[in-house]
Amino acid sequence: MPLLQTKGLGIRFGGLQALQDVNLTVNKGEIVGLIGPNGAGKTTVFNLLTEVYVPTEGTIELEGESLVGKKTYQVTQNGIARTFQYIRLFKDVSVLDNVKIAMTPQGKYSMVAGMFRLPSYWKAEKQIDEKAHELLKVVGLDEFADADAKNLPYGKQRKLEIARAMATDPKLLLLDEPLGALDLQLRRQMQLELKRLQKKLGITFVYITHDQEEAINMSDR
Repeated sequence: MPLLQTKGLGIRFGGLQALQDVNLTVNKGEIVGLIGPNGAGKTTVFNLLTEVYVPTEGTIELEGESLVGKKTYQVTQNGIARTFQYIRLFKDVSVLDNVKIAMTPQGKYSMVAGMFRLPSYWKAEKQIDEKAHELLKVVGLDEFADADAKNLPYGKQRKLEIARAMATDPKLLLLDEPLGALDLQLRRQMQLELKRLQKKLGITFVYITHDQEEAINMSDR
């Protein structure tokens, strides 16, 4: 069974057919490139997969379960995370807290425990803190844990956005032009880094780019 499959996926905005007949199959462990010029609808596909937009036709299935009609947070709970073409970090909080915020739903304690800071709250918070530090180490940001996200260089902000997405324990990570606006040398470094992360963590990637060479270097398909 494919990890992700769409059949006849499309969306219409008023009288405009923005996407039509998107048939996509993604198998576990792959890096799949989605390539096309600016304005071709690549990000719109991601918005459909994450239910930011509700498709007007077609199906989306993750491990055989339909995602159509689910809320965006439910899609995340089912196992899809994403980054954005334009970085969207919580810029006025620390690098560590950016990752921990993504883990908040994983906290195994009751509302009462959270309100009164009972032992179960502190236990869950410790586990979240340890996992967040581990993820930052994986992406090479552990030494910046206490820095404000807004003070990171652009390339490191990209890494932080990826770490925050991975903090939700996704089965599938959607990367929307994650190397956009990087210089050539840093882009090549990040290509190798992303492939290393994908192999180390076993997460499936779908990767948007308009750069043909980048698609060939990064993608299995």
